[in-house]
Amino acid sequence: MSNEITEKLKQSSADLLMMSESDYPFEVFLWTDQAKALTTQKLLQLTDHPQDSSVEEVALDYLFRNCAFEQEWHDEQQKQNVKKFQTLVQTLKDNLNEIKVYRIGTIDIDVYIIGKTPSGDIAGLSTKVVET
Repeated sequence: MSNEITEKLKQSSADLLMMSESDYPFEVFLWTDQAKALTTQKLLQLTDHPQDSSVEEVALDYLFRNCAFEQEWHDEQQKQNVKKFQTLVQTLKDNLNEIKVYRIGTIDIDVYIIGKTPSGDIAGLSTKVVET
């Protein structure tokens, strides 16, 4: 079941780049046996970040506020990308429960979109944003 979900996430995030001062692709991950107590410390450990890293939790819609909503100044390519981001957000919401978005670090920020699969594993997407 979890593998089907990661496949759906791969398909819906393919060719999309997270827009910031640099554009980064999305990577799909699946962590089994971690859902019982995913603490901030555990997240930092699983993602190989120092335990004193800065961690911020944001809403899914906030993360995609600049890419999943059409703007009147968008060209055709941007409008198509907005639809792809909307599909990605919907795929996340349809397949994962208790979705949380964590931003780790400052300036070069690692982003993890994490949710629980119906079978109790943790799956999601990681990407990066650069904010100076």
